Parts: sequence; C-alpha cells; structure tokens
Amino acid sequence: MHKSTEQYRKLDRPEMKGGSGIAHFQYIWEKNSEMKSTCRMFAKITLEPGCSIGKHDHQGEEEIFYILSGEALAYDNGETVILKPGDSIICRSGEEHAMSCYGDVPVEYLAVIPVYPENKSE
Repeated sequence: MHKSTEQYRKLDRPEMKGGSGIAHFQYIWEKNSEMKSTCRMFAKITLEPGCSIGKHDHQGEEEIFYILSGEALAYDNGETVILKPGDSIICRSGEEHAMSCYGDVPVEYLAVIPVYPENKSE
C-alpha cells in the first residue's frame, strides 16, 4: 500500500495536553482503516517556536518520538533533555513526558504509539 504526502490527514491541535500554541499533525497511517496492527498512531508532528505538548502519561501503550529536524526540549519521566535530528525517545506505560520546540526553527518529529497487545481493542 502506498500513500503520497497529499493524502495524509492533517489536524491542528491547539494547547494539546495543556501545552502552548498549536501542534500540527500529519497522520501518515490511520488506525483500523489502514493499520491492522496494535499501533494506534503513526504521525509527523510539527511544533513551531514557542509551541509545546503538555506533560501527560501513557497507560497500556508507549509513545516513541524520532526527531526529523529542528530541536526539541523534552521532559522524559523526570528528566529534561534536548533532542536533535536523529535522536529518539520512548515513553513507556505509566511514564510521563512532554515536548516543546527548542530554538527559533520548528521541530518536526515522527510519533508512533504502539498499544500493548493485551490492551488492543478490535
């Protein structure tokens, strides 16, 4: 199956999880209609300077970020780290994280949320 960038569903999420500004989502593959695995999200997220996704946790799933461009300031379960292109971070079930654009250029990253098999709903 193939999709071109023009086919990705786009969604702007203001003040996501209590963050600031707008998180721009491009849903690369959609759960159920396209992905039949335990993955519930595969998207590219863009945060402009001054924008963030607030601190939140995950239960029964994990979220993986892979930085494509720009830099991010990430809260990683009690630790603050700066992520650069090629860096990755994982938030496991019961842990919490947050993400913000770090610097004066947008940060773009891939976000994948696999759901633990025992929590997958058909």
